Amino acid sequence: MKIFTAIIADDEENLRIAISVLLERLWPELQILGQAQNGIEALSLIEKEQPDIAFLDIQMPGMTGINVAKKVSNDCKIVFITAFDQFAIQAFESEAVDYIQKPVTEKRLETTIARLKKQLNNCRQSRDFDLKFKKVLQMLENRDTPDYLRLIKTRTGSEFRFVPVSQVLYFKAEDKYTIVQTAEKEYLIKTPIKDLEKSLDPGNFLRVHRSSIVNIERIRSIKRSFTNKMILGFDLTDHTISVSRSYEHLFKGM
Repeated sequence: MKIFTAIIADDEENLRIAISVLLERLWPELQILGQAQNGIEALSLIEKEQPDIAFLDIQMPGMTGINVAKKVSNDCKIVFITAFDQFAIQAFESEAVDYIQKPVTEKRLETTIARLKKQLNNCRQSRDFDLKFKKVLQMLENRDTPDYLRLIKTRTGSEFRFVPVSQVLYFKAEDKYTIVQTAEKEYLIKTPIKDLEKSLDPGNFLRVHRSSIVNIERIRSIKRSFTNKMILGFDLTDHTISVSRSYEHLFKGM
């Protein structure tokens, strides 16, 4: 039986390890030849090892996973690792490129493994498959849909956790950190408010203060304080956020 090989490239070490452990359990015959923490290392590793499969994070420093995929031989099957649904739905449906979504689940990886085995055991790769592959990469590179953030990566000690942005009530700058507040828990990240604002869906998240962004889908109440400040209340919690005067117009009519 032929032994297939793979490399894993992602800028988060814990995620690389998690994928490697899952693959070892679900596909013990697969040989992992190495890991890379950025796109440049990934391309170098692929060129050196010539793996059958490359698990590539779409958003890597140095070179994106898409750019790496464009430079490798079509003999290397590509599986993108992404936190964004919209990156790869069309790619998944075309069966030319597969993807696993963060946080990676065993069930989803089992589906990917089954598809990879089917492709790898098909010795004759059609010209149609090659065209689909190139078309999907072009679509991902030139996509019109904004890549809005879906998951926030947080860290508590040595443990990493991905928090869905849909669960976030608000983001608030605090000293050198940004508070990520959900109904159940507070997390701290180092991403500045101004950078977060660029990556969030403006249809769901609004800047209400120079230090605060709120999830409008989680707003429960709008009221005035005794000093006439506009105060926002949220679902399932007593947390509130004040709206600065310059942003109050966003809530007129709500």
